[in-house]
Amino acid sequence: MSAAPPGETPWWAGRRGLVLLFVLTLPLVTPKIRGADEIEYFSYLRSLVFDRDVEFGNEYEHFYAADPQGLAGFKATFLERLETDTGRHINFAPLGSALLWSPFYLLAHAGVLAARAVGAHVAADGFSFPYVAAVCYASALYGLAGLLLVHDALRGPGGLPEPAATLAVASLWLGTPLLYYMTLAPAFSHAPAVFAVALLLGLSLRAARPEASAWEWAAVGASGGLAALVREQDGLFLIIPAGLLLYRAAAGRAWGAALARGAVMGVAAVLVFSPQLLAYRALTGHFGPSRLVARKMTWWSPHLLQVLFDPGHGLFAWSPLLLAATAGLAYLVGRRRDATVTLLALSLLLQAWINGAVESWTQAGAFGSRRFLSSTPIFAWGLAALLAAVPARRLRLAGLALVLCGWWNVGLMVQFGLRLMDRQRLEWPRVAVNQVTEVPRHLARAGWLFFTDRERLVRESP
Repeated sequence: MSAAPPGETPWWAGRRGLVLLFVLTLPLVTPKIRGADEIEYFSYLRSLVFDRDVEFGNEYEHFYAADPQGLAGFKATFLERLETDTGRHINFAPLGSALLWSPFYLLAHAGVLAARAVGAHVAADGFSFPYVAAVCYASALYGLAGLLLVHDALRGPGGLPEPAATLAVASLWLGTPLLYYMTLAPAFSHAPAVFAVALLLGLSLRAARPEASAWEWAAVGASGGLAALVREQDGLFLIIPAGLLLYRAAAGRAWGAALARGAVMGVAAVLVFSPQLLAYRALTGHFGPSRLVARKMTWWSPHLLQVLFDPGHGLFAWSPLLLAATAGLAYLVGRRRDATVTLLALSLLLQAWINGAVESWTQAGAFGSRRFLSSTPIFAWGLAALLAAVPARRLRLAGLALVLCGWWNVGLMVQFGLRLMDRQRLEWPRVAVNQVTEVPRHLARAGWLFFTDRERLVRESP
């Protein structure tokens, strides 16, 4: 990585470079729905559009029939157990992803109907390939939109220079599980969640201006409600605009205006989140998630440190790059000492707390610490600050470190996909040794089959 002359931005930096990177990763997008979480998110959309209800029995039966062996556990949890108060099939997922996917899904439906009108044999049932592809590519596009918003926030309110802003965003994209959930498993909620949180952060920083209108604070609240619709825990990011509002009020002693703006923000957040409350009511019989979920929470977060540092499951073991980003955020807090950066750090701590409060904190069976992907906009501030502080003579060394982090993540994706590792945890030193001995040996053939016969690749995996 070479440094550009002073005052000159490298050609690859900025939005253009990120869009180019997206185009290069687009062939990796896999239009497939496999696991329980993906089925839950998709079932909301299919049920609302085709059945006009929130009863998912027929959707679950469809996916189970396609893979009865792989979804045996899914059958036991979602087909054979019903909500006790309503008798409806269980769905633990929120509906925000379905809401964001819906324009693409409806466009696919219109295309299917048009194709059938001219004689094409494609099922207009909400399950066939065009519908699934629409959802998966929509997630990839939302992920890109979120990353572009993160970049804009770093360059604008963040005041961070190029190429540090672009490098930070691209490195978090390629060096964390975000790449996996934007390409190989896009039907999860994580790519839409990055978009929703990035939108919330960008609107919050804009509304923090003294001259911001009540409508701007309403937009902030609406984006916070959307973030909670996509993933309930992401509603905690509303602490950023709430904290900025309190800080500005204290500095200017304008408590009345702050109270009014806070009320507008809160009402907008509740209104946008209200479809989820109605869905809860229909599914569980009360305005809250299933009791099967609630009982899995221990609110004093007994696993707070484990969710970060555990060698088999911890965030920093899966994604060492995020340790550097966290260190950069701490550096930024000490250097700037302003409310925005402090609130970003506090929001990250809240995410660690809520993830450490869940009984299933290990996320065993998932690729990486995926519940932290919503925090990508926060990590980006820390990593960009760290890169901006690197002296020009050290840029090549920093670039090498970023490449190694990207290789670590991609190598883990290969190991995970080919079952060269224990999918329940990182097994040391085996996983590290495999990065050097097994991944290079399998990479060429796996890449060829990925683009020519993905089902065969899955079948041939040991």
